[in-house]
Amino acid sequence: MLKALATGATLLAALAATGAPAHAAPAPGPADDMVIDVAAANGSGCPLGSAEVTVSPDSKAFTVTYSEFTAQVGPDTKPTDFRKNCQLALDVHVPQGYTYAIASADYRGFVHLEKGASGSESANYYFQGERQSTRIRHDFTGPADGDWVRSDSVGIQSLSFLPCGEERYLNINTELRVNRGWSSPKATSFLTMDSTDGNIETVYHVAWKKC
Repeated sequence: MLKALATGATLLAALAATGAPAHAAPAPGPADDMVIDVAAANGSGCPLGSAEVTVSPDSKAFTVTYSEFTAQVGPDTKPTDFRKNCQLALDVHVPQGYTYAIASADYRGFVHLEKGASGSESANYYFQGERQSTRIRHDFTGPADGDWVRSDSVGIQSLSFLPCGEERYLNINTELRVNRGWSSPKATSFLTMDSTDGNIETVYHVAWKKC
């Protein structure tokens, strides 16, 4: 289990059609802090101790930082390295009288793709016990070399809020893929969500609703 980090409040707004539908515009955040514990982290992209969750002081976002989330192809790589994934189960403690949804997510990383290679980042978000939402995917095409940023967002009427009074884990499932394509088998291509420089992270923005 990863170390739980939570003080401040940063929550999520559903980018998927799961959970209870929103019937009103998101409310201002509660006065009390939201607390997030990492209940579980599974996947080749987030081995034990390699991902951390922090909550913003204004209760409007939380950040997941990775240190070993890299998909790659090329010499000296394993056959399974072309795909890496991470599923986080977050135990979100919501202040009384409120519920929340994931409104948007900002993904950051670094990409190096040789000419002829390609890659993708995809994610979905859903509450424990709900049907998984449709994955949102962003594609990359080589040649490419540099930092990347991609964002997922959803309109107010499409937000999926946790039903009031219920306690369920928020599941976040992310995936990176790299395909060699027709690039040279002697060249290495990779796509990463990585925190080696302390700057690469994923930020999830939260929408609140009064119960």
